Amino acid sequence: MSERKKQSLLNGAIILVISTLVVKVIGVCFKMPLGNMLGMVGVGYFNSVYQIYTPIYAISMAGLPIAVSRMVAESVALNRYREARMTLVTARKIFLLVGGGGMLLMLLISVPYAYFISGIKTLPALVAVSPSILFCCYLSSYRGYYEGLRNMIPTAISQIIEAFGKLVIGLILAKIIMQYGESTYMNAVANGTSTVTIFGTEVSSLSEAYSATYPWAAAGAIMGVTLGAFISLIYLFLRHKAKGDQFTRLELVNSPKPPQNSAIAKHMITIAIPILMSSLVLNATNLIDVVTIQGRLIHAIETDSDVIYNMYKASIDADVANNLLDMSNLVDFKTYLYSAYNTALDFKNLVPMITVSLGVSALPALSEAWAVKDNAAIKSAVNTVVRISMLIALPAGIGIGVLSEPILELIYGRGRIAADIPMIAPVVAVFGFTTAIMSISTPLTNLLQAVGRTDIPVKTMLIAAVAKIICNFALVGNPKFNFYGAVIGTVLFYVINVVLNLIAIVKETHVRIEVVSGFLKPLFAAALCGAGAWAAHGLLSEKVLSAGDSTSIINGSNIALVIAIVVAVVIYALALLLIKGIAREDLESLPQGGKIAKILEKYKLLG
Repeated sequence: MSERKKQSLLNGAIILVISTLVVKVIGVCFKMPLGNMLGMVGVGYFNSVYQIYTPIYAISMAGLPIAVSRMVAESVALNRYREARMTLVTARKIFLLVGGGGMLLMLLISVPYAYFISGIKTLPALVAVSPSILFCCYLSSYRGYYEGLRNMIPTAISQIIEAFGKLVIGLILAKIIMQYGESTYMNAVANGTSTVTIFGTEVSSLSEAYSATYPWAAAGAIMGVTLGAFISLIYLFLRHKAKGDQFTRLELVNSPKPPQNSAIAKHMITIAIPILMSSLVLNATNLIDVVTIQGRLIHAIETDSDVIYNMYKASIDADVANNLLDMSNLVDFKTYLYSAYNTALDFKNLVPMITVSLGVSALPALSEAWAVKDNAAIKSAVNTVVRISMLIALPAGIGIGVLSEPILELIYGRGRIAADIPMIAPVVAVFGFTTAIMSISTPLTNLLQAVGRTDIPVKTMLIAAVAKIICNFALVGNPKFNFYGAVIGTVLFYVINVVLNLIAIVKETHVRIEVVSGFLKPLFAAALCGAGAWAAHGLLSEKVLSAGDSTSIINGSNIALVIAIVVAVVIYALALLLIKGIAREDLESLPQGGKIAKILEKYKLLG
């Protein structure tokens, strides 16, 4: 008998959700000190590189991990264990080739992209991050293999290792480089020298010294991404060597001879191509988005910089006074504005990165149900994804929306981005209130892929992408909107995408979406949760905990924020129970969930 344990849809999702939460916490621990070290301009260079790296990386891998997962799951279900292993062997070869191609593409595009975005300043960081595409692609062959075996633990652990490597290595390198640039200038001043060369640039002021150092410090920070991916790859390689897949000797002996590598590769590519097309549309949109937003910001600045200055006067004056911004430098000022938008994007992606796990876990379960025409299982899978997505996204998003400024104060309130919080907080609030729409986007795409309609996400993304690009071009270039125009475009993109995909799912599966349990009950409980959080923080920070040193992380506002979050969680849980917003199957996937479900059922608190 095999000792392998398959995880259910929710069990697998829970493991990935936990790992994603840990990764996000590590990400916050990375971004907070990074922002304090580099300021808005330095973080802007870091984000600009990430914006080109992400689509190239995503396109390089698009569809392949899903194809591997699906093929392995099918092979194991049919007792073709040797074929499952051969799928991994083939996948590693393909991923190595594709990852190498992605790395070369990144290197080739680095110079023109860097020249267009920053006059070559982002080039060091672009070169530093390029090898990570190769490492990430190769390690994804192992992740896809274990996911196909319904074992999400290797994926979860490797993601945490990757994030922790980025945190430690990236911050150390960024700090060393920033200290070098600053000390080089200060030592020159102490020695009576009016100018000094830092990283090949002659500078005569502290603000110019920082400007010359930012690109290299950003490169040091992003080197953590590359080395973190490499360490994660080593972990998966060693784990597979040590534990393998736990196929028994009897299973392998009795399984049929596997197809040739070429046949497996052909099948893998056939599955991956439609998913690749969706990824191409999405990431091409993101790439156009990056270029369009930054290009239109320059247009807005050149059109009427005074309008923009008056919108963010307090933040700009503070950064100029602290030598963190030189408004006369067009590239730096554009990067400064773009960085404010990108800082808010970190919060936009926080909750959707958690709900993505539901789509990853649901895809093989729904594919199996669709293949055997199990209508009850199809209905359960679709409604479970919708309901759990809303149960997570609505309270989290509304909480972020009502507490956007205190959250930013907690993370950035004592560093170089502190003065910029007033210009970032409204964007974070908008993304918070629309988080539910963004969070369900990818799971809906996964559901359509599971039922064989991989063409629909391509079409809906195309329509949404065109609307977004038009919106960006029209609004971002207007000084009165500047980067707020990109916020409107982003929300519009997700609204169009979700509405069209949801209509398609209902049409294809003939599943009736449970509106009350899936949307209305979570929304009602989340609204109470948000109101409680807002009231608790306002009362505590202004009336009870107003005392304290605002420069310390332990101050009235931050303590009030933590208490407000606890109050919000309690209100949300109680509200869900009172309106019977939790289903029995939701609890049964949790440790001791069966016992909890029996207790709640006894008191008629389950939906």
